[in-house]
Amino acid sequence: MEISVIKRLVDVSRGRYDVTWAARMTADVTMPVLVSIEAGTFLMGSDDGPDNERPVHRVSVDAFALAACQTTNAAYAAFLAATGHPPPPFSSEPAFNDPSQPVVGVSWFDAVAYCDWLSGIAGRRYRLPSEAEWERAARGGAEGLRYPWGNTPPERQPGYEERWRNGPARVASGPPNAFGLYDICENVHEWCADWYSATWYASSPSDNPTGPTTGTRRVSRGGSWRHAVKISRCAARSSIPPHFQYADYGFRVAA
Repeated sequence: MEISVIKRLVDVSRGRYDVTWAARMTADVTMPVLVSIEAGTFLMGSDDGPDNERPVHRVSVDAFALAACQTTNAAYAAFLAATGHPPPPFSSEPAFNDPSQPVVGVSWFDAVAYCDWLSGIAGRRYRLPSEAEWERAARGGAEGLRYPWGNTPPERQPGYEERWRNGPARVASGPPNAFGLYDICENVHEWCADWYSATWYASSPSDNPTGPTTGTRRVSRGGSWRHAVKISRCAARSSIPPHFQYADYGFRVAA
């Protein structure tokens, strides 16, 4: 899908948007543009990363759909206006409140609440992706790639130093991966559905793994605008407690 199409779909209501965006946004909803990921297998994890990425193991994932872009401020504002859900803590700061930027400062619970609301108005189930789904999507159907584009270090990517000086970039501001997903492995960390365990890969099932049944932290994936290394490897894992609200945490929906 062309970048210009994605931008038109996510960059909405710019003229009505200001620091009180949650209250002033209309009830219009921008539905996510979904990319279909066919069922398949892939090697999950990495032998040259931290211990929590080992052992490398083959995983089968059923067909699913994933949003082409991270959930934007514009889309999230419609949810806030419709439900009265509390706005994220950074929503009034100019570095984070452009309507085409990914929403940040959302907890795991906030992201799940958004998915539940979107499911109700769309008539289909939206949810957070599993960690296995996310990694399959990030790899774009290829085996062994360190990054969505290949093995070239991220600092050699065009615009690496300019894109994230004070906050996340607008979604779809760079090229997509082979599946047509924008900003995967970069811009903001993305919440996943799973509980996190550093040793999960040693006992993970091979078919549609969804993480341990309990835990204290939820999985997140992808790089962050505020880190020294801003683009993560496809296999890189991260996690924080689900109630945390950080300025570099967002999400994209699955279906």
